[in-house]
Amino acid sequence: MSDALSPRAEQLLKYLLRTGTATIEELLAVAGSSAPSIRRDLARLENRGLIRRTHGGATLVEPLLYEPFRFDSSFLAREQRYAAEKRRIGLAGAELVQANETIGLTAGTTTTFVGRSLRHRDNLKVITNAINIGMELCNQPGIRTFLTGGVIPWTWSFSLTGNAALTYLNDVYMDRLFVSITGIDAERGVTQLEPEEALVYRKMLKQSKQVVVVTDSSKLGRVGPAFLCPLSDIHILITDTGASPEALAPFQKQGIKVILA
Repeated sequence: MSDALSPRAEQLLKYLLRTGTATIEELLAVAGSSAPSIRRDLARLENRGLIRRTHGGATLVEPLLYEPFRFDSSFLAREQRYAAEKRRIGLAGAELVQANETIGLTAGTTTTFVGRSLRHRDNLKVITNAINIGMELCNQPGIRTFLTGGVIPWTWSFSLTGNAALTYLNDVYMDRLFVSITGIDAERGVTQLEPEEALVYRKMLKQSKQVVVVTDSSKLGRVGPAFLCPLSDIHILITDTGASPEALAPFQKQGIKVILA
C-alpha cells in the first residue's frame, strides 16, 4: 500500500485532528463517500501511524503515547485545558507551513498541536526543544526532526533548556517559529512561566525569519513572570474565536497579523 495520502484521506485526518475521535458515520458526512472507501482511507492512515482504527470509527494515536502520564494531575490539567481551541489553532498554524521549510516548535501544549497537524506532511525539517514533539514526529518519513538537546528543568517537563540547547541553536536557522506562551500583553510584551525556557525560546526567535505566537484567548492580556520578547518581534498571532475585538486591537495596532481559529 502506498504511503501517499489522497485528498479525501487528508480531509478525514484534518477532521480527526479537530475532534480527536470520530465514528464512521461522522466521517461519511465529512467526506461524502462510501463506507468501503472511508475504511480504505482509514487503513492507509493507520499504516502511516497517524490514526488507530476502532470499532465503528477511528481515533488519533497520540493519546496512546502519553499513557505513562495519565495519572499525573498536572499533566492532565495542561492537556485538557482549552483542548478544542488548541486543536483548531494547531491546524491553522500548520496551514501556514510550506514544503521544504525548516520549522521551529517551542515546547508547549499548543505547539504540540501544531506539530501534530504536520505529521502527514512531506519535505519538512522541524527543530524543537520539546521531547514529546520529537516523539510524535519521529516515525514520519516526510519530516526530519532535530532536538536541541539540553536539560529537563522540572518533573514531568517535556522542555529541554540550558547551555546545550542554546549552543545547538547557534548553528541553525528556521523559516518559521511557532511559540507557546504564558501571556501576551500590549505593554509587557510576550512572557513565559520559567526563565530557563524563556532563554531558549528567545534564542529560537533570533534564529527565525518569522515568529508565530499560538495561544488560546485566555492568555491575551496576561503577564507571566519571565519576559520573552517585545511585541515588535512577533509577526503573527493565532488564537481562538473566543478572543474579543477589544482584546485583539492592541496587537493589531502593533502590526501583528491576527488569525482566528
